[in-house]
Amino acid sequence: MATPANTRITIADRMNRLPPAPYFQRLVARVSTGGLFEFYELFMAGAVGAALVHAKVMPVSGLAYFVGAGFLGMFFGTSIFGNISDKIGRRNGYVYSLLIYSFFTILMAFSPNAVWIDVFRLLAGFGVGAQLVVIDTYVSEMTPASRRGYYIAFSQFITYWAVPVVAFLAYTLVPTHVLMAGWRWVVLIGALGSVAVWWIRQGLPESPRWYENHGDITQANAVMQQIETTVAKEVGSLPPVRPGTEEHESRGHFREIWVPPYRSRTIMLLIFNLFQTIGFYGFAAWVPTLLVSEGITLIHSLLYTFLIALVNPLGPIIGMVMSDRWQRKWQIVVVSLSIGIAGLVFSQMRTPVGIITMGIVITLLNNWFSTLFHSYQAELYPTRIRATGVGFTYSWSRLSSALVGFIIVALLKSFGVLGVFAFISLAMAIVASVIGIMGPRTNGRSLEDISSV
Repeated sequence: MATPANTRITIADRMNRLPPAPYFQRLVARVSTGGLFEFYELFMAGAVGAALVHAKVMPVSGLAYFVGAGFLGMFFGTSIFGNISDKIGRRNGYVYSLLIYSFFTILMAFSPNAVWIDVFRLLAGFGVGAQLVVIDTYVSEMTPASRRGYYIAFSQFITYWAVPVVAFLAYTLVPTHVLMAGWRWVVLIGALGSVAVWWIRQGLPESPRWYENHGDITQANAVMQQIETTVAKEVGSLPPVRPGTEEHESRGHFREIWVPPYRSRTIMLLIFNLFQTIGFYGFAAWVPTLLVSEGITLIHSLLYTFLIALVNPLGPIIGMVMSDRWQRKWQIVVVSLSIGIAGLVFSQMRTPVGIITMGIVITLLNNWFSTLFHSYQAELYPTRIRATGVGFTYSWSRLSSALVGFIIVALLKSFGVLGVFAFISLAMAIVASVIGIMGPRTNGRSLEDISSV
C-alpha cells in the first residue's frame, strides 16, 4: 500500500518499533552513572550536615544554609543547562555539567569554614543539578515508547545505588580523622566524577532525535542505523517501520513552554515540583538531623540512616515492574498520598525497629515516586524544547528545596518532628491533586503523540 504524501518515516517511527534489547540496558546504565553523582550530592547533605553541626562547624540554623546552597545552585544549573542541552546536545550538556560539579566539590572538601563550604556547595550544585534533567531527556529520546517508563525506572535503579554508598561512607568515615575530618573524605569521594566522565563520554551516541530536530539528517540516520543494527543482532529481525504523520520540528524557544498546549503542562509541573521536593528531600536530607533532635546520638542516627538507605535501589525496581502497566499519572497520585501518610506514622516512631521499618517504607515509596515523575515530566514536551521545559520546571524543585530548609528548622523548633511531617504530608496532598486534575495520560503513547495535544 502506498504511503500517503503527507507522511514520512521519522526517527521516532524507527525508534518506537524497536523491541526491548540488551543494547538499551547497557546504554541507560552507562548514561545513568552521571546521575550517581547528583544523588550522591543530594543524599550526602543529610549526613555531612549533621556531622558539621555535631563538630560545631555550623549551628543547626546554619544547616538550612548548607542544604539550601546546594539546591540553589541546582536551581540555576537545572534551568540553564536544560536550555543549553537543547542547543548543544544531550551528550555535551551531560559532560560539561559533571565536570563543573567535580571541580567545585573538590574545593568544598578543602574549605576552611562554613561560609566557603556553602559557596562551593552552591557552585557544585550548579553543575550537578543538570544531570537528572539531561539523563531523563536522553533516556526518553533513546528508547522505544512501549518501554520508556521501564528504562527511566532502570536509570533510577542505577543512580539510587549512590544512596547506600554515601550512607555507608558517612557511617564509617564521619566519626574518623585521618589527615583531615572524616566528612571531608565523604565530600572528596563524590568529586570522582571528573575521573569517570571521560570513560562515560567515549562511545555515548548523541540523541538521533536531537540531530533530526537540528536538521542534521545524515547524523540522525547514522546513529539510528547503528542502534537498529545492534538491536537486530541481539533480538533477530526487526518489525517493519510504520510511518507517522509528524512534520520536521523547528528550533525550539523558551517562550514555547508558555503557549498552548504546553502552558497548562508548564504550570502543572511548576506547582508539582515546588511541592514534591518537600516530601522527597524533606525526609532524605533531614532524617539524620531529625533523629538527633529526638535524642538519638549522631553515630546511631547515621547507623539508622545507613540501614534505611540499603533499600534505596529496591524502590526503582517497583517502578520498573509497574511504570508501564498502569497510567503513570494515577500511580503518582496514589504513591504521593501514601508518602504523606507514611511520614505521619514515622513521626510517631520512637523505637529503633519502628524508626527503621517506617523509614524503609517511606524510602521505597519515595523512590518509586521518583521513577514515575522523572519519566512523566520528560514525556510532556516535544524534542525541540524537551530539556528546556523539563529543566525549567524541575529547577523549581531545587528552589523549593533551598527554601524549605528554613521552614523545617522553624517547624522543628516550634512543633517537633510531627510538625515537620505534617508539613510534608500537606505538600504531598497538593502534589496528588495537581497531577490528578491537570495531568495528561502518557502510557504507551509516542513522545510525538503526547506533545502534539
